[in-house]
Amino acid sequence: MDKLTKEQRHRCMASIRGKDTKPEIQVRRFLFSRGFRYRLNHPRLPGHPDIVLRKYRTVIFVNGCFWHGHEGCKYYVVPKSNTKFWTAKIERNRTRDKEEQHKLAAMGWHCITVWECQLKPAIRDNTLNSLVYTLNRIYLQDHSIKRYELSEEECTMAAEPAFMYSSIAGGSSISSLEKCLFRSSSHFLIGLFICLILSCMSC
Repeated sequence: MDKLTKEQRHRCMASIRGKDTKPEIQVRRFLFSRGFRYRLNHPRLPGHPDIVLRKYRTVIFVNGCFWHGHEGCKYYVVPKSNTKFWTAKIERNRTRDKEEQHKLAAMGWHCITVWECQLKPAIRDNTLNSLVYTLNRIYLQDHSIKRYELSEEECTMAAEPAFMYSSIAGGSSISSLEKCLFRSSSHFLIGLFICLILSCMSC
């Protein structure tokens, strides 16, 4: 049996804020103190993520355990009154969350969900430090230098056309080289012979 009346339950649920909740502010303050800069509830992105870090191509959803149906969490307890209504509503929220994250992933965004229960004082520091570690790892992976490996064809590729090498293999270029060398040696011998004749005449 629910301890609250319908009117009390209605006022309680209506008083819950959708933006700038205490868990959201805790995450935002921690990230800001660590040098992260972000936008809030970007209107052009599916689901209007709570925190958008464009440099890291990452969005963060800070979800309440009850409203988003955190399975296995002690803070997710369906009210005893009007149970069917709340069960259906929370299931719709779950389905919508999955669809929005799929759309964001298709757009190239990394999605991180921080649950309200993960920001309780006992484990808050571990959660926030893990969040920073994850963001830095995502950044390094997205901006890592990729090694360029040459294929076997690229390794054997030369700057000159292939027909030049095929002509050398056929011997035509080698014969031309031999002709050139022969002509040079012939000119040298003729010049040497002329010098000898001139020296004899002078004597």
